[in-house]
Amino acid sequence: MTNKSVEGNLSPFGYIWRIFIVGTLLIVTAAAGWVFYRTWLGEGLDRAATNPNLSQSRRLYLEYYLTEHAAELQRPAGTTTEPQALTVSPGEGAAAIAQNLQAVGLLSDTELFLNYLTYYGLDSGLVAGQYTIAPGQTIPQLVEGLGAGGARALELSFLPGWRSEEMANYLRVVTPGRIDGDAFLDIVRNPRSIDLSSFPFLSSLPNGATLEGYLFPGAYSIESTTESAELVRMMLERFDQQVTPAMRQAYGAQGVSLREALILASIVEREAMLAEEKPLMAAVFLNRLRAGMPLQADPTVQYALGYNAETDSWWKSPLDAADLSIASPYNTYQIDGLPPGPISNPGLASLEAIAFPAAVDFLFFVLDCAAATPGQHAFSVTYEEHLAHVERCR
Repeated sequence: MTNKSVEGNLSPFGYIWRIFIVGTLLIVTAAAGWVFYRTWLGEGLDRAATNPNLSQSRRLYLEYYLTEHAAELQRPAGTTTEPQALTVSPGEGAAAIAQNLQAVGLLSDTELFLNYLTYYGLDSGLVAGQYTIAPGQTIPQLVEGLGAGGARALELSFLPGWRSEEMANYLRVVTPGRIDGDAFLDIVRNPRSIDLSSFPFLSSLPNGATLEGYLFPGAYSIESTTESAELVRMMLERFDQQVTPAMRQAYGAQGVSLREALILASIVEREAMLAEEKPLMAAVFLNRLRAGMPLQADPTVQYALGYNAETDSWWKSPLDAADLSIASPYNTYQIDGLPPGPISNPGLASLEAIAFPAAVDFLFFVLDCAAATPGQHAFSVTYEEHLAHVERCR
């Protein structure tokens, strides 16, 4: 009996049917592979923005690599918890930039950073300049900031009631390598080291006086080229804008000059915990001045004491009897009238409170321990009433 192969027994129709089956399987396999590629490989990547100069094999490798590291791209790229200064020099390559980012703790995985740049064709698009980069940024955020020069602009926020040393320390922390906190403080202490001709309100600044009080708090946006002197001018310009002619006229109606009003506002800023009490406190201090009474304001003593290393603060609290006896022209328990200058840099609400104080006869206030609202004070006209408030909280 002669053996014949199966193929030999197939009719022409059988061959066609086998080719059809094999072709169908190939198409299904290719389709499944394409679905796998689109749904897993390259998941989360923006293929429309990929580098058009990449070869197909290089593109597939990077998509596989970046997909494998997709979770890492969503996590903070570095370990630092502080803002860091970074300088990108003209012509500096991506590898060198990655090493510099790693050196300051903003980047842990330089390979992932470089592959991300390569995939999107951004390795030659990083912008030279000086940056202050916030901690906790992901690799895409780092790339976006460096590529667009977005890290050049920095938002600063100075709190009302800070003294100039606190402002300088804030600059040292948030603007390393950009605005010199020491240079800022030098200008504040030596205001005539810069041109003040555009600020007529400073023309009568006493000899030896600083710019304490005139540095208007709030938010400021600075660029990489902003220097200490420019920032000081920005703050002085803001002060000139916020203290309106109507307010200056109102100061005169209260019997105080602009500088005297500023001194009083700086005290109110440190005393008041509640915004609604500022006009009341302003009235108390103005009333005491008119009555020839010492202001007896704790913040002036705190200012005279200066930095307290034990509490790492410029505002010692609580004060003791020895503190209240310190010999200083700022100690309003020991002097009559106003201290020689502002003790902080007040915000608008405190400046307005001196211009438009409450119409009351109060001469005293003390923290009210029985008040429902924390930080609320008890105000009184007579010393006997004041003592009763004090005794209630002992």
